[in-house]
Amino acid sequence: MSSLRRLARTATASAALLFAFSSLSAAQAQTPADADGACIDWLDHDMGKLNSSERHDLCALTAGKAVLVVNTASFCGFTPQFEGLEALYQKYKDDGLMIVGFPSDDFNQESNDAAEIAEVCFINYGVSFPMTSVVKVKGADAHPIFQKLHVQGEPQWNFNKYLVSKSGEVVAHYGSTVDPDSATLIQAIEQQL
Repeated sequence: MSSLRRLARTATASAALLFAFSSLSAAQAQTPADADGACIDWLDHDMGKLNSSERHDLCALTAGKAVLVVNTASFCGFTPQFEGLEALYQKYKDDGLMIVGFPSDDFNQESNDAAEIAEVCFINYGVSFPMTSVVKVKGADAHPIFQKLHVQGEPQWNFNKYLVSKSGEVVAHYGSTVDPDSATLIQAIEQQL
């Protein structure tokens, strides 16, 4: 009888150890981390997804990745850059690039209707990278992410591109006229991957 009890205790202890290990592994798999093991603090924001009640956890999306942040608008002469941004995303996402689009009406070229913005992005241009709800990108009311990006220059128009290293350093700012397929932009991205 005592050997049965020892066997039962051993089985119980093994099950408890296995449960603890699987819980720890699951927690580690769900914890976002940058290259140094921590979320980039200024990207640690919960943002509304475009035309959705769901949210983007930017920390989880960007942890350990180079990030290209873009202020977008649906009715701008530069709106066709969505196509090039999507091509960049498809080419480099598996190498560690995350692109996040932030629609903004700061230059009076964005719709007030989230469904219309979503149609331009997702239907017309096939965007698959994360797009947030509409935010302010310039001035004192700019979203905190853009306040941080202002160290490289405040956006003067739509489709400014800010390149952020895996460690959270804002390494470059490209204006609207720099196309997503620009050799300069692509080289800078590849240096961060």
